[in-house]
Amino acid sequence: MLTAGLIIAGLAALLHVYIFTMESLTWTSPRTRATFGINEQQALDTKELAFNQGFYNLFLAIVTAVGIGSICLGHNGIGLALIFAGVGSMAAAALVLLVSSPDKARAAITQGVLPVLAIVALVPVALQ
Repeated sequence: MLTAGLIIAGLAALLHVYIFTMESLTWTSPRTRATFGINEQQALDTKELAFNQGFYNLFLAIVTAVGIGSICLGHNGIGLALIFAGVGSMAAAALVLLVSSPDKARAAITQGVLPVLAIVALVPVALQ
């Protein structure tokens, strides 16, 4: 389960790097605007907020990646703690999005499935 959990956590981190890219680097591009269902004026009006939010996603990905690296170096306790902090925050953010904006359920599920699967895979490892 450890290997599966690390792979899934890594995929969750990569997804959040992609979200960072959209929110912080390409927010006003036609493709990103279409992904988020906003028009050009809305993108311009929210650019600063999206930029900041994107970095939250990047930091969650970094925490998760450092946790994976720690486990690869044999520091399982530290690594699991970091991974749970990263993917747990990702899953919690997805839940907040789902509850606060039910019309964005698809985005919330996309953002939250991999972190939840990583948690499910890694909890038995942590309990050993």
